[in-house]
Parts: sequence; structure tokens; C-alpha cells
Amino acid sequence: MAAKAASVKAKAHKHMTDATFKELTASFEDAIAHARGENTKLRVTRVKVPPPPKPKSGKAITKLRKELNCSQAVFARVLNISPKTIQAWEQGVRRPSDAALRLLEVAEKYPAVLFRL
Repeated sequence: MAAKAASVKAKAHKHMTDATFKELTASFEDAIAHARGENTKLRVTRVKVPPPPKPKSGKAITKLRKELNCSQAVFARVLNISPKTIQAWEQGVRRPSDAALRLLEVAEKYPAVLFRL
């Protein structure tokens, strides 16, 4: 038992190697130089981020579910959530999170994706 505890304790106190620390320090220095506008050899990739999803009313969620020809139970299963959550959304008791709203957008725009096996 004591050997196992010592092994766990040793793993918890691992330190960064000198080489890794030097690489990390150089990366920070490059980032600071880039932020200052100094000429560096860094490659920057800009990505367009879509706007956050728009809120959906309970009626809109019900309409989407019916357009997909799903019961609440099937729709919940397809979205990997509980039927109670679908019911709460549709009744306006709860609102979908941003992640759930994004998933509902996918269901609306690309329904076939949800039904692939």
C-alpha cells in the first residue's frame, strides 16, 4: 500500500523539463512580439465564428419536431436528451441552452444528419 501511495504522490508532483520550459518561454515571447506588431515568423489563421444561435419559442420547437414527423420521445432520442426536456421546452417552462439551440439549428437546416445510422 505504501508503495502505491508513494507512486501516486510522485506522479502528482511531476515537473516541466527544462527543454519544455524553454519552448514555452519562447512561444510566449513570440506571442508578445506579435501582439506588439513586431515582425515575427508566426502564421496567423483567422476563423469566422458564427453568431450565437437565436432563441426558439416553444411553438417553434414543436413546429420543428412536427415537421420532422417525430414524437416528443423520438425527437428527444435523436437529440440525445430526455423527453421531459422536450416537454419543458415546448411548454415554455425551460429554454434550450446555446448548445441545444445550435443542435436545433442543425436539425432545422440539415435534418438528415440527425437520422444517419
